[in-house]
Amino acid sequence: MRIEGKEYRTIWFEKDLVKIIDQTKLPHKFIVKELKTLNDAVNAIKTMEVRGAPLIGATAAYGIVLAIKESNDLDFIKKSSEKLVNARPTAINLQWAVHRMNNKLSFVNPGNLFDVALKEADEICNEDINFCKNIGLNGLSIIEKIYNKKKNSVNILTHCNAGWLATINWGTATSPIYHAYKKGIPVHVWVDETRPRNQGANLTSFELNEEGIPNTIITDNTGGILMQRGEVDMCIVGTDRTLSTGDVCNKIGTYLKALAAHDNNVPFYVALPSSTIDWETKDYNEIPIEERDAEELSYIEGKDDKNNINKVLIYPEKSKSMNLAFDITPAKYVTGLITEKGVCEASTNGLKKMFKQ
Repeated sequence: MRIEGKEYRTIWFEKDLVKIIDQTKLPHKFIVKELKTLNDAVNAIKTMEVRGAPLIGATAAYGIVLAIKESNDLDFIKKSSEKLVNARPTAINLQWAVHRMNNKLSFVNPGNLFDVALKEADEICNEDINFCKNIGLNGLSIIEKIYNKKKNSVNILTHCNAGWLATINWGTATSPIYHAYKKGIPVHVWVDETRPRNQGANLTSFELNEEGIPNTIITDNTGGILMQRGEVDMCIVGTDRTLSTGDVCNKIGTYLKALAAHDNNVPFYVALPSSTIDWETKDYNEIPIEERDAEELSYIEGKDDKNNINKVLIYPEKSKSMNLAFDITPAKYVTGLITEKGVCEASTNGLKKMFKQ
């Protein structure tokens, strides 16, 4: 996708370095950052310089490449893998990518480890691009049906950032929107601000602006009344982990949007590549829910009238705050799952039929 008219991926390998777009600096500054070591990759994941389940997985894959560059000792690679997996516990793609890399490297001659690892990390990225493109094409048919019925702009509500900045390209929730726009279907996106890190306002609106797609930022609590007024035709969100039961773990606040959508008969779709499916966990209460630093709530960062980026305290100094990063949307509130293979019911049977292997 594009930034200032130039095509970018979110992550790429160039001249023995991993390069990323530092998402903590968007939308006010566009900075390409170099990752030189395993610890750089771990830190990028922890501090959310990269974020979004597919991109976290890709960064972890390249993190293994950087670890091998430091030392191709299998013991070091194993310890590096543990560091990466522990960087963020909720997004399943992280664990998936690390396991995939280790399985690929299990029986490789030490002298070939780097080349094999780099090829596999590149393949993970290319695969994700294809998955996200197909998610877009499969979701496009849903938007087309709404448009053919309405004959005017389709209003889509998103939450957090499940855009191309959360993947390698195209995005998950945004991919159907991009495909609809490219086909000439008029779309307008309601962009949840998504506190506390404002990924909707800072990232989703930013990338939609760069692609020329009409969008309006709203506070997280505005979606309900918009649905009551009939101003939302559908919701599309991403996911950091979806169980084989169809239950969805995503950015905090997703559950409340699903409840509002259910109460107002607004279709609520979740877009995801198959790498985000957790086939092992059956009870969503077993999903580790990341609790992040409370300062993400109590402080906010922005640009002042002199173009300086400042961080300011917005809560009373003595107040305590709780910062859970994710919540669970039970499958019964999900209209359907948009995957690279098609759209299926959010259920064990739906997913089994879609992914027979």
